[in-house]
Order: sequence, then C-alpha cells, then structure tokens
Amino acid sequence: MTNLQPATHKPAVALITGITGQDGSYLAEFLLSKGYEVHGIIRRASTFNTRRLDHIYKDPHNGEDVRLYLHYGDIGSSGNLAEIIRQVQPDEIYHLAAQSHVRISFDLPDYTGDVTGLSTVRILEAIRRTGSQARFYQASSSEMFGTAPPPQNEKTSFQPQSPYAAAKLYAYWITRNYRQGYGVFACNGILFNHESPRRGETFVTRKITRALANILAGKQKVLYLGNLDAKRDWGYAPEYVEAMWIMLQKDEPADLVIGTGEAHSVREFLDEAFGYVGRDWHESVRIDPRYYRPTEVNYLQADARQAKKVLNWQPRVQFVELVRIMVDADLESAGLESPGEGRRVVQAFSSWHRWADQIVSMERSS
Repeated sequence: MTNLQPATHKPAVALITGITGQDGSYLAEFLLSKGYEVHGIIRRASTFNTRRLDHIYKDPHNGEDVRLYLHYGDIGSSGNLAEIIRQVQPDEIYHLAAQSHVRISFDLPDYTGDVTGLSTVRILEAIRRTGSQARFYQASSSEMFGTAPPPQNEKTSFQPQSPYAAAKLYAYWITRNYRQGYGVFACNGILFNHESPRRGETFVTRKITRALANILAGKQKVLYLGNLDAKRDWGYAPEYVEAMWIMLQKDEPADLVIGTGEAHSVREFLDEAFGYVGRDWHESVRIDPRYYRPTEVNYLQADARQAKKVLNWQPRVQFVELVRIMVDADLESAGLESPGEGRRVVQAFSSWHRWADQIVSMERSS
C-alpha cells in the first residue's frame, strides 16, 4: 500500500515597509490571522521602535511557531531592497513607509520627497530587476487631492498643496507607470484619513485624545492646535488595512479611493472627544500659529462608491465611534477609567482585532 503523505501548503508571504507604524502593525496582525508569513522592513536605530508589534512578535530562538520576521533595511537603498525581495520571495508587497506628517513635510521637503516619493520607484524597480511576481500595494493619500472640491473620487483632479502630497503624487503615477509599462500587478489605495489608538502622537486626532487623558490625569493643562476648521474624512485604521489586502486579491489591479464619505472638522473632533467625558474643550485648547500650514487643505471627503462596487468594502466604524475608541484607549493607557463605549465597539469589530492589543501597543508611547 502506498503511504500517501498529506500535502503541505506553503503560506502566502507578505513584505511590509513601515511595519512599525499604525497601518503596518494592523496589517501585520491582520495577515497573520489569515495564515500569512509576514516580513517587515525596519530601520536600524539605537533604540527599539517596535512597540506596536510587541504583542505579536515571537523570538525565533525560542522554538515557537514564528511567522513574523523583521529585517533591517533602508528604503533609500535600491540594492538593499532588491536583496530583501530576493531573500523573502514575497507574494505581496505593501509599501506603507513614508515621512507621513504633512506639516513636517514643509520643514523637510527634500527628505520627504526622497522617502515618500522616490522610495516607491526603488521598490518597483527592485521588483522588475529581480523578476519578482509579487503584487504591489502603494499607500497613496487623499492629500493628493488638495484643494479639489469635495467629495473626491478616482476621477477627481489632483491639486497637491504640500511637499508630502506632491511626493505621494509622484509615487502614485510611478506605480501606474510600472503597471502599464512592465505589467507589474500594482495598486494605489487612495486612503483618506484613518485613525486609531496607534496613531502617532503628533497627528491631530491622537494629539487631542492623548492630551485629554493627560488633562484628566492632571499631567497637562493646555493643548495647542492649529486650524480647527479643516475638515477631514476620518475612518478607523483596522478597516483600511483590510481594504488594502482585498485590493491585492482581485483579478485585476486598480486604483481606488477608500474613505467613509463623511467629513468632520477638527473642532467637531474636539466636541466629540471632550464631550464624551463631560468636559468643555474651550477651557484647555489654545491656537498656536506655528501649526498652520503655508498652504492649507480645507476639505477632504471621500466618494468611495467604486471601492464598495469593486471590493465590496464599506466602513463599519463611524466618526463618533472612532473618537470614543481613541479616547477610551488613551484614558486606560493613562491609568484612568474609561466610559467604555469605544472598547465595546472594538470588541465587536472582528476576531483578529482585540481591545487588549490596543493598550499593549501604547504602553511605551509616553
């Protein structure tokens, strides 16, 4: 009798740049739940910057089931990227790394252009030169629309208003160019603002919720902000990484707008965050002109009907729920009791995404 061995299936392999960031950490978590082997590129530094991954990282020396691997790399080096791609042999590449703070891009325009723009062509060229068949996802941005009137969709003209937006626009077009010219399966996800408790502390939403927790804890008295009237389409980051993955599972590559279809001002975010805990933000918020941009983007609102049609994707977490998730998480991280409404939203969100991991990922953020 022939002894038939069970077939072994090699897991899909993903490579993520920017894996230590908000989106990268959620995407890694999501892909691991799908059975992927996940590889991430991180910068070499004298201090660890992996706190968002600590709850899913396993030391390969401990003999555990390891499916998350981190590689030191430099998105400024074409040779380094090509070597990692050769070594990892990914099925999918998600390029999320960037200098992503819009206001800072005015202070560091050349650095932003290199890291946010040219890094994309370095990866695409590495894919071409190595002969990789990996599917490629480029993290494009709603900031590319700039002053174009809302709502913005895939046919809206781009009117970038910052070095960051201009760099993202270069990355967007070079991604299309490699798709059309070399047949690379390459997608642009034009994501509108997406937030979470893992958002960087200098971004306005997290700056607000973290300051609120510090004010309630007696650690901070004043919160300084810039333009309170700027309107953004704010969604929940874990939903957006699901959309990234779905884009690379389709038969044909596409460039799609991802957003909620709602727009709210910074002032409204303050109203919801402080109102949730019964506080008046006017007592604590001051305007600092240094936070204004030389050229402002006043109104971004997604028309994501195409994503709903092509991907069957639409947001489940609404604006008020997003604010409460972030406030609850920052309150608990500060050792305070939270109202808990945001926690309940996360607990009902999905099996791969847990509330406890929100707090774990923030413990070293102070």
